[in-house]
Amino acid sequence: MLASPSLPAQTPAAGPPAQTPAVTSIRFWSLGNTTRVAVEVSGEVRIKYQTLTSPDRIAVDISEARMRLGDKALHVVKVGDKLVRQIRVAQKDALVTRVVLDLEGPVEQEISQLANPSRIMIEVRAPGQRSAPAVVSQSRTAVEKIDAAPPKPEPAKPEPARPEPVKPEPVKPEPQPPPKARPEIAKAEPPPSKPEPVTRPPLEPEPTPQPLPPSSGAPDNTPRAARPNAQGSRSLTRALGLKIGRVVLDAGHGGNDHGTTGPTGLAEKDLVLDVTLRLGALIQQRLGAEVIYTRDSDVYVPLEERGAIANQTKADLFLSIHANSSSIKAISGAEVYYLNFTNSKESLDVAARENASHGKSIFELRELIQKIALKDKLEESQEFAGRVQSALYSTWTKMNPATRNRGVKKAPFVVLIGASMPAVLAEIGFVSNPRDEILLKKPDQRQRIAEALFKGIQQYASGLGQTQRAALLDQNPTR
Repeated sequence: MLASPSLPAQTPAAGPPAQTPAVTSIRFWSLGNTTRVAVEVSGEVRIKYQTLTSPDRIAVDISEARMRLGDKALHVVKVGDKLVRQIRVAQKDALVTRVVLDLEGPVEQEISQLANPSRIMIEVRAPGQRSAPAVVSQSRTAVEKIDAAPPKPEPAKPEPARPEPVKPEPVKPEPQPPPKARPEIAKAEPPPSKPEPVTRPPLEPEPTPQPLPPSSGAPDNTPRAARPNAQGSRSLTRALGLKIGRVVLDAGHGGNDHGTTGPTGLAEKDLVLDVTLRLGALIQQRLGAEVIYTRDSDVYVPLEERGAIANQTKADLFLSIHANSSSIKAISGAEVYYLNFTNSKESLDVAARENASHGKSIFELRELIQKIALKDKLEESQEFAGRVQSALYSTWTKMNPATRNRGVKKAPFVVLIGASMPAVLAEIGFVSNPRDEILLKKPDQRQRIAEALFKGIQQYASGLGQTQRAALLDQNPTR
């Protein structure tokens, strides 16, 4: 996965005014029988599309938009999965940008427009396959620019467009390149299991890495009954003896969404990504559980997609990591939220800030709100939150003795609504506190926060009876 989905912007020598919307990046997700493409634009646009054959492809015309993906007239994103060979982007004329998906064969497609941020979603799937979940894992996400000369045009035979969820405007087929003139695209190699480190300006020199403390040995796989939760009861999860084998870590914000910012410029999106990657390494090394990141670089992932990533990958736990802010600069410490309704003004203020980037209507949220009432998820999320909060508070009292225990809270966070497993949101500290911001800039202090989060996960997993080695998941494809 590359560090950013955006290709370098270019300011045209001549063209429309600066406020004209622009195509700014292309991202894709490969999901077996489904491929999803996100075309990010900087404003409101109109789209038309057509499906073509000989060779099979989908062409989407984005009106009133300029292409700003670099200094080449043609940009190609290599996909190389079993549905899409590549994505080509070019300026068709002064105010129309064309995006073409070169396909491996006939497909079914859905095209829609989303806001916050503005983007066009193109989903293609094998004929007869069900649509993928609303959001998907980024375990195979890529953005790539390939220098390629535009092939010579050749008339193509049109195929009638199918009905789509957007307002399609049929257009006449345009000349398209023949397959023989297109350079052969090699199949994309799967990304490394460990995310590439994200390049961020060093806040302080990184200390020499110290070896992790040895664990007490391999996770104990001897079956034992799950312990009651803090309220003395056993949820269905505990009664059934369900275990932890896969954890989704969600670094809040990202890309054009910076989150909150500290007095000297520490951005929430950078802080939480760093802590998330540190935590993921601890989970893999000490628990042997599989870790999946909703983002492992500075990219924007819509809120509604983050929980769905956990569902798509059949995760057992979901932890969203954020940093807090307050107009009262002296407030310090961490607080952990689980999904529920609340009348607390403070909790609602935090939820409003973290939910700001979602674009759902009341009607669209109605079904999601019903999910908040799922009793078993609620009980386990509350227990999970308690373990994480206890560990964070213990760490913060050593970092800043003035810290008080802010406790476990409940609030209707959009990022938690979609997750079907125990899910919590951890506000790991207040970057608005000048003293705490200085601490959170230090790599060793961020490591302490990651260690505290790990301790909370470990204690929660221990309460379920045991953890399940990630290797066992590979032997159970029906999971």
